[in-house]
Amino acid sequence: MKTINIAISEGEISKYGLKSTNYEFSTLVDIVSRELSKQKLTESIELAEKYGLSKMTMNEITKEVRANRKHAKTRS
Repeated sequence: MKTINIAISEGEISKYGLKSTNYEFSTLVDIVSRELSKQKLTESIELAEKYGLSKMTMNEITKEVRANRKHAKTRS
């Protein structure tokens, strides 16, 4: 096994909830991936609210998805 040193700010340590200075790479990837997923979800919610998509019913969403899939098939 190899060791890699990574410099990270105090703010990032707090942001990612890091409690140790030693992590296996897969654990660090999981922690960072979770935070990035949260950020993207928050961004998606904000965009949905901005463009009125958050008010769509499931039926409207289904129709929109079907229309986009149909359009994509005709383009290829």
